[in-house]
Amino acid sequence: MALHTAEDTIKERNVAIHPRLQEFTFSAKRFLKNPLTIIGLVIILSFAMIALFAPLIAPPQNADPYRIPHTGWKMAPSPPSAEHPLGTLEQQYDIFYGIIWGTRLAFKIGVVVVAVNLIIGIILGSVAGYFGGITDEIIMRITDMFYAIPFLVMAMALVVALGRGLKAVIITLIILGWPTYTRVIRGEILVLRDRDFVLAARASGASHLRIIFKHILPNSIYSVLIIASMNVGTIVLTAAALSFLGLGSETGYADWGQMVSMSRNWIVGPADNRLAFWYVVIIPGLVIALFVLGWNLLGDAARDVFDPKMRRR
Repeated sequence: MALHTAEDTIKERNVAIHPRLQEFTFSAKRFLKNPLTIIGLVIILSFAMIALFAPLIAPPQNADPYRIPHTGWKMAPSPPSAEHPLGTLEQQYDIFYGIIWGTRLAFKIGVVVVAVNLIIGIILGSVAGYFGGITDEIIMRITDMFYAIPFLVMAMALVVALGRGLKAVIITLIILGWPTYTRVIRGEILVLRDRDFVLAARASGASHLRIIFKHILPNSIYSVLIIASMNVGTIVLTAAALSFLGLGSETGYADWGQMVSMSRNWIVGPADNRLAFWYVVIIPGLVIALFVLGWNLLGDAARDVFDPKMRRR
């Protein structure tokens, strides 16, 4: 019979002491297993580095760093040059500067809106799912009211009511974004609230808050985290759409949607060169598409890692 060496004992002890480390290693390997996940991670990290070092890449030239500098009032866009690497929009607004600071603005909008929506959704969904009864009915009927009106129509109406502008867009997206998280977390809690481990916690005298935050949420929050990771790109796309419609930031702001709006008169060039102004539409549009694609790819990866039905496949 083989001797039980000290090395074997250490290995067994490490396995017993660090099960979470093993689970983290498994999750990390699964997260990085899909090549599309790597692509999404590279895209988002690239955007994050641009946002972080925006003051160094494109030094601010105004008191408000998000205001794009312009070198004249010429209406026709100018092609890429040494002074303007990506060209200019109408009125000579620098596209390069707008893309760099627009990246920081996109993270600001997406992360803030999704974080607040997530907090509101978790709180309301937990209360509705755990306590049920009249509390559940009130919360879910209010949620249904938000779903009764088309999202974009309601967003446009709210932005106008709040006075337009970027702050109005952020507030509107926060007001309209929480119902999805509330519904999902409520459904997860309805499945878990009568499980044996929850009943055992109640029998031991644990408070409602302790049961929700220690026993139920850790086992039900993964679905909303997956939705949140995908919604960052969706929120930025919606904000860009509102800016494109003239309800977001003012002209000359480093807002991708505003930049596309300023480009719409130059989609088609003059008769002798229809693609003369390709850069004013292609560059901002491509940046928006890449940003949304990166978050969608990360959302798919998060689903593979966090979804209990898929993580062990």
